[in-house]
Amino acid sequence: MNSSENKNLVLAMVLMLAVWLGFSFLFPPEPKNQQQMVEKSTTQPTDVNKAQEQPVRTPGAIETQVESVADSANAPTTETYAPAREIVVDTDKYQAVFTTQGARLISFKLKEYKATADKNAPPVQMLESGPLRYSTLRTTGSEGFHLSEDANFETDSPEVVEVADGGQVTIRFQHVAANGIKYVKTFLIRGDGYMIDLGFELSNTTTTPQRGTINLALVQHWDDSLKADSYSFSGPATLVKDKIEEVKVDKLKEGSVSYNQDAVWTSFQTKYFISVVVPGENVAEKIQVSRNGDAIENHLETSYFTLEGGERRQLDYLVYIGPKEPEPLTAAGHQLDKVVSFGFFNLLAQPLFVVLTFFYGFFKNYGVAIILLTVLIKIIFWPLTHKSYSSMKSMQKLQPEMQKLREKFKNDKERLNKEMMTLYKTHRVNPLGGCLPMLVQIPVFFALYQVLLNSIALRHAPFAFWLTDLSAKDPYYITPILMGVSMFVQQKMTPTTADPMQAKIFMMMPIVFTFMFLNFPSGLVIYWLVNNLLTILQQYFIHRKAT
Repeated sequence: MNSSENKNLVLAMVLMLAVWLGFSFLFPPEPKNQQQMVEKSTTQPTDVNKAQEQPVRTPGAIETQVESVADSANAPTTETYAPAREIVVDTDKYQAVFTTQGARLISFKLKEYKATADKNAPPVQMLESGPLRYSTLRTTGSEGFHLSEDANFETDSPEVVEVADGGQVTIRFQHVAANGIKYVKTFLIRGDGYMIDLGFELSNTTTTPQRGTINLALVQHWDDSLKADSYSFSGPATLVKDKIEEVKVDKLKEGSVSYNQDAVWTSFQTKYFISVVVPGENVAEKIQVSRNGDAIENHLETSYFTLEGGERRQLDYLVYIGPKEPEPLTAAGHQLDKVVSFGFFNLLAQPLFVVLTFFYGFFKNYGVAIILLTVLIKIIFWPLTHKSYSSMKSMQKLQPEMQKLREKFKNDKERLNKEMMTLYKTHRVNPLGGCLPMLVQIPVFFALYQVLLNSIALRHAPFAFWLTDLSAKDPYYITPILMGVSMFVQQKMTPTTADPMQAKIFMMMPIVFTFMFLNFPSGLVIYWLVNNLLTILQQYFIHRKAT
């Protein structure tokens, strides 16, 4: 076998193994936490003289100055107590439940998303009611700002609050500590989205200065059901400058991970949903991600500051709890849209997703949109594919002459290779052309795989008949088998060089691909099946034209 045929054989084997092995090497990339610092789980106390008080600004960059509250400087220093109450907030998008015990969020349900593809399935629970240690948006303080996570807050809010689409409501919680520090925690709820403005105000109602830090914690209960598949990520992630740093939950067993003031936001995310907190400017000096038993905690800690008698300080945060949808994330700003990424082939996957949603806008069926996208891709690659199959047809015609050269120079491989290359050049044939069309489509395959696997738009999206979720595998394996059959037919129609080894390799590909596709998203199988059918049609016209 000459060097050109060896190259062709290698290409064939690479093509067969590319999809099989590619995911392991390309998805997902190992997180590169270059700016992370692994610490012990116990945070060292902050040096009192190390930090100075700094003005803060809201996430919208509106500066909040430290203001005087002299009128309340002589207020009584008694701690407030009240029975715990729950406040239920209903919007068109979600239902949130707050508790006055710590002014925390204890439940959050997304009304527009179901837990399963069953039409009677319950809504997605971003946060389930349970032990208070799993409640989120927890606020605590140190030293003079000591505040227990279970502190009793008061509110004049009714127990049920409904927020109309386009409207907004502020829920206000208040607590006065024994040392005279008054804490006011507010949640601005909007009826048309998933963003919540969280404000935390400290007021020193005495004449005695108080010092310390404030810590806001995003808390997520962790169990094995939250683990993602091999090609998706679930866990804490923080945007540091312009790069998202992901931390595997198992890695947190070794210790906590900290980020400095370069961190823009911190989050806990799954394949399709995310809970994220964006601190206002100069609000969070350090962000620390840790594991506390079966809970993942993202801590946003302020610098050490002093609150003089009669002064107050405002800390502002932006909270987003909802789906990984491009539009609301982009509207929220702060580079939250970076979480909608399709990995290594993101630059190719993004336009594919745009075209896919464009077709969906007309037909309201992602299965139909995938078929139309496949047709469009086939049209784009049609000239290359046509040229390639024509080259293979020409190679087939050269077989008699190639066989004569093999017999003539069977004992001189170097001369054989030279004569073969001369023959190829004379007849303008590319011996590697047969594999090029499928090799070129491999990046498209990977990119579309990421779109179908990770885009929330296709989550539980039905097509027809038994295919009720295009992001999940075919439950009856009908489409993978049809894909394998179509691939076999395609291989039979493909011109061959008559080399026995290459023929065996190519004929094994339908079997290998069928087994690989058994657990792939059914939407991806539809793409490959339709692509095979179009290729068979194209080969039919090429053969018909050649005869």
